[in-house]
Amino acid sequence: MLRIIYMGTPYFAVPALKALIEGSAPGMILPEGYEIVTVVTRPDKQAGRGREVAFSPVKQTAQSYSIPVWQPGSFKKQENSQALAAYKADLYVVAAFGQILPKTVLDQPRHGTLNIHASLLPKYRGPDPITEAILQGDEETGISIMLLDAGIDTGPVLMRHKVPISNGDTLGSLTIKLAELGAQTLREALPLWIVGTIQPEPQNDMYAIHTHMRQKEDGKINWEKPAAALARQVRAFMPWPGSYTFWRGKMLKIITSHPYSVEVADSAPGTALVREEAGHRVLAIATGSGFLVVKQLQLEGKRGMSAEEFLRGYGQIVGQVLG
Repeated sequence: MLRIIYMGTPYFAVPALKALIEGSAPGMILPEGYEIVTVVTRPDKQAGRGREVAFSPVKQTAQSYSIPVWQPGSFKKQENSQALAAYKADLYVVAAFGQILPKTVLDQPRHGTLNIHASLLPKYRGPDPITEAILQGDEETGISIMLLDAGIDTGPVLMRHKVPISNGDTLGSLTIKLAELGAQTLREALPLWIVGTIQPEPQNDMYAIHTHMRQKEDGKINWEKPAAALARQVRAFMPWPGSYTFWRGKMLKIITSHPYSVEVADSAPGTALVREEAGHRVLAIATGSGFLVVKQLQLEGKRGMSAEEFLRGYGQIVGQVLG
């Protein structure tokens, strides 16, 4: 019986965990059988105004299936690494776990440590590959099942699957697509890896692109940028960290938008104007190249609303420079 330990934290890691738990799915039957001996996730956090303890999506999923959950914190601590080794697992599967595993941990299971990464490696290594694919205007992205080594997403790849990026995809919607694709790719790759019929492919470091963890400050809109780039930012940062500007000292979040491609806007970047689209009034904000047409937005302290509704209540924004 193959002993598996699964490590993950956010929603992205949930479909693959379910695929492992519901092992009767096509392609997941291993000759020797397997069991999930425990699920490892990050420690609980306090969230919301009430500072209530919030369980990670992976923890909630594991508990709903009565799978043991372990939340040890950092595996750089020797006592945690030794406790992990005591499980005598044959394979670790990792998906958006949220910490870099030391080599002493990676070397513990006889079948190694597999990682479900949300890009077509070596493109977009690091913590934020989904956001980066949208920001760069890529037409496709995908999932890579890789064998973790001591580097950051530098290990050899077992399998890749692609998915198109639509013009309406946000960080939220593309995460859902890739989470499901991750589960599918794991179902295909895992049996082949265990029986030894899949050969890991070393990555070509010449084509490596690295990403970084986004901060709330990254969402502030620079109106000097072209409208097309800002429209991608709005999608890439939805739902987090969000894209925002300021008006009259209050934060103004841009929820949905699209670029209006003219070579040069007639007004200074950040100037709010009105445009008619399909019989509706929308905000058209001047940028470094073209206009960003805002469809939905939210003023600090208010609910989100359509641009047409916003203009009825805050028409004085027209002609003013944001940010």
